[in-house]
Amino acid sequence: MTATLTSFAPATPRQAPAPTPGARFALLAGLALATFLGLAAPARAAPQIQHWSASTGARVYFVESRSLPLVDIQVDFAAGAAYDPPAKAGLAQLAQALLGAGAGGLDEQTIAEREADLGARLGGGIDDDRASLSLRSLSTAAERDAALDLAATLLAQPTFPAEILERERQRTIAALREALTQPATLAARQFSAAVYADHPYGRQVTPESLGAITRDDLVDFHRRHYAAARASVAIVGDVDRTTAERIAVRLTEALPRGEAAAALPPPAPIDAATFRIPHPSAQAHILLGQPGMAREDADYFALLVGNYVLGGGGFVSRLTKEVREKRGFAYSVYSYLSPQQVAGPFQIGLQTRGSQTEEALAVVHDTLARFIADGPTAEELQAAKDNLINGFGLRLDSNAKLLDYVAVIGFYRLALDWLDTYPQQVAGVDAAAVRAAWQRRIHPQQLVTVIAGGDSDRAANGEPAAAQAPER
Repeated sequence: MTATLTSFAPATPRQAPAPTPGARFALLAGLALATFLGLAAPARAAPQIQHWSASTGARVYFVESRSLPLVDIQVDFAAGAAYDPPAKAGLAQLAQALLGAGAGGLDEQTIAEREADLGARLGGGIDDDRASLSLRSLSTAAERDAALDLAATLLAQPTFPAEILERERQRTIAALREALTQPATLAARQFSAAVYADHPYGRQVTPESLGAITRDDLVDFHRRHYAAARASVAIVGDVDRTTAERIAVRLTEALPRGEAAAALPPPAPIDAATFRIPHPSAQAHILLGQPGMAREDADYFALLVGNYVLGGGGFVSRLTKEVREKRGFAYSVYSYLSPQQVAGPFQIGLQTRGSQTEEALAVVHDTLARFIADGPTAEELQAAKDNLINGFGLRLDSNAKLLDYVAVIGFYRLALDWLDTYPQQVAGVDAAAVRAAWQRRIHPQQLVTVIAGGDSDRAANGEPAAAQAPER
């Protein structure tokens, strides 16, 4: 599974932003939090999301917000890591990262200088499902339109310079090789490979797969996947509907129309297996899990509330109480559900001394089994709902945070009133619904378990090092 955030900063030094727009932008951005705190008030309705399809074929999702003279935009494409060819894992990541390396008649340095001169901020990200380009700009027409022209050029006309591809390839390979010396990375990669096997979510970037990627591969990937019909445009800020319509067209009009992306296949059922990865660390890095839920899932809110009780609520969660507070096996233990286009992972994670791995695992398994069998207590359920509902407003207290939600709603085609109904959906979950959803969806007898490292602590206690072969 891939999740990276990138910005289009050059490798060489660049000039500071022009003082007038740059200074204004920094000041306005600094005021955003104070201005938007009003959204946290329980009595205030969530922002209204307007939706339409642009003439280019792109889907558009817009929230008008006049509090600050800023506009935040994100264009998401069905172009995430799940669309990598099997032998060229990492292609989607490189394609997204190199959008700002050269476009149209602009080189990397010129792009960076123009961004700074405009007082704008360009960025992007990639995960399994989507690749994105984001833009924050002043909403005044001159600065906004110039920033849009720059962003549209990056989206439609990337040149993928061969020398920068090679630079980024070597940088990425070096970072990957360094990461592969760490038990946390080894555990995460084995977990993904075991849970998703031959599914696109399970593809692993390797030095060899990165080495196989050519500039022609980048050009072809961009042509096929960065198409208007695969695009979702989220706009939040100080513009009206007519201007938002022009923004969406400007960003996508030079893209090929293309076709909507085909749905990804669901992950196949898995069997329980334990993987032990040797590593001379004292701490064992432990992951347990299985495929969990998709973004649009009937059990979403029951699983969400239940996960807060189990391991998503930090120090008040059951896993923390049983593993950390009662027995001192780990400083931190968590559970989470990561909804994606198709079932993203359910995962429990912790670190513990190698010599107490089996004891800690036994407590985790027992805690999970009891939670699935019995569900939350009345007190746990109420605490979870109170936290999720009362904290929800703080997730909407800036344009940037709101944009994240609008982009997710748009890309995954969730209901336009999702933000409005979130508190009511959480409030409506009862203990029986949590218990039923977890019994339907999470099966302890099918969990994948990965244990990476802990060998030095085992050796100090006279135990053998871990064996690489999986146990079933």
